[in-house]
Amino acid sequence: MTDLLFIIGRRPSGKMTVGQAIAARTGYRVFHNHLTIEPVLRFFDFGTPPFHRLVESFRTAVLEEVAGSDLPGLVFTYVWAFDHPGDAQAVAGYAEPFRRRGAQVRYLELEATQTARLARNTGADRLAEKPSERELDRSRELLLKADQDYTLNSTTELDGRADHLRVDNITLTPDEVADLTIRHFQLRAS
Repeated sequence: MTDLLFIIGRRPSGKMTVGQAIAARTGYRVFHNHLTIEPVLRFFDFGTPPFHRLVESFRTAVLEEVAGSDLPGLVFTYVWAFDHPGDAQAVAGYAEPFRRRGAQVRYLELEATQTARLARNTGADRLAEKPSERELDRSRELLLKADQDYTLNSTTELDGRADHLRVDNITLTPDEVADLTIRHFQLRAS
């Protein structure tokens, strides 16, 4: 049975990097959100109806196939706007194929200051994996606007849930966050 680990948090709080560290220890695969965004941006602008339809259909198809596979697990990164009801519905929809099969669905929430995230926004790994973020002025502007316009870390929505772990990863390395997550959720090492 393939389990699902959402890694949620603001742009760029380290979701992909922590996901890769977890995958290296568990055999999980990483499905970071830009794997669907980047190919669609070649054809349609971000936020347009065709962009949304294609990204959602691609994500849904991949998640459905992975949920039915014999992979040990999947890390899926997502920027969840907690003040936008559509995002909660999307997260529930992404988890549904896993839940339907009786798999575990867990949530690792990363938290980092805006200063730290602005520094991470220009990181080599991020820019290598996410070509649309290479226009640094625009990427910085989008980060600041998202911080201003949305609630991108939970307030009380996930409090007290056994399937949720919130980590301030300012002073922790990705490997330390991965180890903490694996211990907390008792994930199997590969």
